[in-house]
Amino acid sequence: MRPPKQFFVYIMTNGPRSAVLYTGVTGQLVRRVWQHKQKRVPGFTSRYNLTRLVYYERFCYPDAAIAREKEIKSWRRSKKIQLIEAMNAAVYMAAPYRRPVVGSLLGLWVQQPETGM
Repeated sequence: MRPPKQFFVYIMTNGPRSAVLYTGVTGQLVRRVWQHKQKRVPGFTSRYNLTRLVYYERFCYPDAAIAREKEIKSWRRSKKIQLIEAMNAAVYMAAPYRRPVVGSLLGLWVQQPETGM
């Protein structure tokens, strides 16, 4: 049996103190992020070197994903950053064996393995 289709809304940025956030929708998140990193997609993301995935949501229906993308795109930057920080804080809390790195992307948790200290 074929696995059910999935759709993703995602946010990309280009660096630690970036002023650029890009919100998109795709059916294949890993492939799409790879395309952005390799600059295979001409346009906004390649022009601004958007290569860092900082947020994503998964959906079962494409219309729900598109509606969410439009909703996020209508938000102010500060609200988008709160959304990104909320997801990354949850990831940090789910992985207690990791610790945050100072100077992380947009104030997010960037994780690295414990060194045994």
